[in-house]
Amino acid sequence: MLKKIIFTVCVILVGCKGNTQNKTKAKVSDTKKAIAYKVVKTDQEWRKELTDIQYYILRKAGTETAGTSILLENKKKGTYVCAACSTELFKSDYKYDSGSGWPSFDREIVGNVAFDVDYKIGYKRTEEHCATCGGHLGHVFDDGPSGTTGKRHCVNGAALKFIPTDQ
Repeated sequence: MLKKIIFTVCVILVGCKGNTQNKTKAKVSDTKKAIAYKVVKTDQEWRKELTDIQYYILRKAGTETAGTSILLENKKKGTYVCAACSTELFKSDYKYDSGSGWPSFDREIVGNVAFDVDYKIGYKRTEEHCATCGGHLGHVFDDGPSGTTGKRHCVNGAALKFIPTDQ
């Protein structure tokens, strides 16, 4: 009798299918389908215009190796723009050294950066991308400077171009 009860419990537990991940995937894919960007190009056009690392990050949501961006130590005044479409994304006044190995900002230029939910590594993260072309920039975390926004926009340097103020 005990064997039958244990067997029945095992069948019930194994047979149960959780819906949590399915619901999450539906929400994420529905959100991405609803976005219409001002700049739309074919994959072939993006490949021609972007370097290999820019394409990997902006179009395939890749991540550059920490500490490799030439923009990481940039202290000049200016604006960081999307490497794909030149939309202004971050001001140099918003940049700070987070110690993460990626250029970090405590805020974006409102309206030029869009946000979505990303579960690619098994838990919820806020992904950010260019609101004009949809290029992947990085992620936003809640461990930024408490004296300002408390946000850390952790951005791949290869997704950005820097325009100095004097230009």
